[in-house]
Amino acid sequence: MTSHEAAGATDAAVAADTGTVWFVGAGPGDPELITLKGQKLLAQAGAVLFAGSLVDRAATAFAPAGCDIRDSKDMTLEAMTDWLVTRARQHRTVVRLQTGDPSLYGALIEMARPLDAAGVPWRVVPGVSSAMASMAAAGESMTLPEVTQTVILTRVEGRTPMPEGEDLAALAAHRSTICIFLSITLLHKVEAALRQAGWPEDAPMLVVHKASWPGEEQIIRGTLADIKQRCRDAGVVSQSMIVASPTLGSRDWETLARSKLYDPTFTHRFRKAHA
Repeated sequence: MTSHEAAGATDAAVAADTGTVWFVGAGPGDPELITLKGQKLLAQAGAVLFAGSLVDRAATAFAPAGCDIRDSKDMTLEAMTDWLVTRARQHRTVVRLQTGDPSLYGALIEMARPLDAAGVPWRVVPGVSSAMASMAAAGESMTLPEVTQTVILTRVEGRTPMPEGEDLAALAAHRSTICIFLSITLLHKVEAALRQAGWPEDAPMLVVHKASWPGEEQIIRGTLADIKQRCRDAGVVSQSMIVASPTLGSRDWETLARSKLYDPTFTHRFRKAHA
């Protein structure tokens, strides 16, 4: 952390006579993909609450000996926030270790509001999302010049309803890159929505199970017509990113529009164009 951030966190903690809770993004699974800042906070933490159903426990290895480490997979929101408040009154640094990035499907605000009410200061350290890790694992790009410059991060409706206007078919109508979280058991709904939006049966699809997890990552490629069967054959039923994108497979295309930034005929403030 910067000296300014550290001073701010310390001042707030002293004022509240309590430690600071840090919501740290653990990244997609590989313990080495946690940020340096996140690793440093773990190394000085007095208590760590980690999402054991999604975060590889190896990430907690950065915590010091004697650290109070608790897996939250069997806890309710109230139990988690009570645990964080209690530990913040015992330790200067408390870490809530979350999968990916805390701001994306991470219940950040739900946990932060009780901390605010209890007068416990908190901060956020961003993490690498499984959307980025999945594309990295597959060697794909989310955006390409003249193909798509837009990325949609979403999910399909399950027990959690989608807000009005955010159904997958409406989003898919943009024909941009769509990274679909928390939906592998609802792949039939994904397929139906893409078809409703006019995506062809041969549209390329990508599913990555446990992106970056050492020894557990699986990359499944297919089309709208066969991706569900391919996932079934691979036994993939959890913790998977679904990607539908017109950019998939582009490294094998015969032609590709060139990025203007690196085009020798394009002038920008660091380089003059030349023929």
